[in-house]
Amino acid sequence: MAFKRNKTRRRSRIIRPKICRFCEENIHYIDFKNVYLLTRYVTEQGKMIPRRITGNCALHQKILSRSIKRSRSIALML
Repeated sequence: MAFKRNKTRRRSRIIRPKICRFCEENIHYIDFKNVYLLTRYVTEQGKMIPRRITGNCALHQKILSRSIKRSRSIALML
Protein backbone atom coordinates (compact mmCIF):
# COMPACT_ATOMS: atom_id res chain seq x y z
CA MET A 1 0.00 0.00 0.00
CA ALA A 2 1.33 3.34 -0.95
CA PHE A 3 0.55 6.29 1.24
CA LYS A 4 -0.09 9.67 -0.26
CA ARG A 5 2.05 12.39 1.17
CA ASN A 6 0.40 15.65 1.93
CA LYS A 7 2.16 18.20 -0.23
CA THR A 8 1.82 21.23 1.94
CA ARG A 9 4.33 23.99 1.65
CA ARG A 10 6.10 25.08 4.74
CA ARG A 11 6.80 28.73 5.04
CA SER A 12 10.44 29.36 5.60
CA ARG A 13 11.19 31.88 8.29
CA ILE A 14 13.43 34.81 7.52
CA ILE A 15 16.31 34.52 9.95
CA ARG A 16 17.77 37.85 10.94
CA PRO A 17 21.29 37.98 12.29
CA LYS A 18 21.25 38.59 16.02
CA ILE A 19 23.32 41.60 16.91
CA CYS A 20 24.50 42.39 20.42
CA ARG A 21 22.85 45.66 21.39
CA PHE A 22 25.61 46.51 23.85
CA CYS A 23 28.39 46.04 21.27
CA GLU A 24 26.46 48.14 18.80
CA GLU A 25 26.17 51.06 21.24
CA ASN A 26 29.72 50.61 22.68
CA ILE A 27 28.46 49.95 26.21
CA HIS A 28 31.26 48.47 28.32
CA TYR A 29 29.57 48.52 31.72
CA ILE A 30 25.96 47.63 32.51
CA ASP A 31 24.84 49.41 35.67
CA PHE A 32 22.90 47.28 38.13
CA LYS A 33 20.90 50.33 39.24
CA ASN A 34 19.39 50.78 35.76
CA VAL A 35 16.31 48.64 36.41
CA TYR A 36 14.56 49.72 33.21
CA LEU A 37 17.32 48.22 31.08
CA LEU A 38 17.59 45.04 33.13
CA THR A 39 13.86 44.25 33.12
CA ARG A 40 14.01 43.83 29.32
CA TYR A 41 16.23 40.78 29.86
CA VAL A 42 14.15 39.12 32.59
CA THR A 43 10.88 37.19 32.12
CA GLU A 44 7.76 37.70 34.20
CA GLN A 45 8.70 34.71 36.35
CA GLY A 46 12.04 36.37 37.12
CA LYS A 47 14.23 34.17 34.93
CA MET A 48 16.99 35.64 32.81
CA ILE A 49 16.45 35.39 29.07
CA PRO A 50 19.22 33.31 27.49
CA ARG A 51 21.80 34.62 25.08
CA ARG A 52 20.53 32.62 22.10
CA ILE A 53 17.21 34.47 22.31
CA THR A 54 18.42 37.99 23.14
CA GLY A 55 21.33 37.92 20.70
CA ASN A 56 23.89 39.26 23.15
CA CYS A 57 27.53 38.29 22.82
CA ALA A 58 29.08 36.09 25.51
CA LEU A 59 30.95 38.92 27.21
CA HIS A 60 27.92 41.19 27.56
CA GLN A 61 25.66 38.32 28.62
CA LYS A 62 28.03 37.59 31.53
CA ILE A 63 28.08 41.26 32.53
CA LEU A 64 24.29 41.42 32.19
CA SER A 65 23.70 38.35 34.36
CA ARG A 66 26.07 39.68 37.03
CA SER A 67 24.27 43.03 37.15
CA ILE A 68 20.84 41.32 37.32
CA LYS A 69 22.02 39.24 40.27
CA ARG A 70 23.41 42.33 42.00
CA SER A 71 20.16 44.25 41.58
CA ARG A 72 18.20 41.28 42.94
CA SER A 73 20.41 41.03 46.01
CA ILE A 74 19.75 44.62 47.05
CA ALA A 75 16.06 44.27 46.14
CA LEU A 76 15.94 46.69 43.22
CA MET A 77 14.48 43.90 41.11
CA LEU A 78 12.30 41.04 42.18
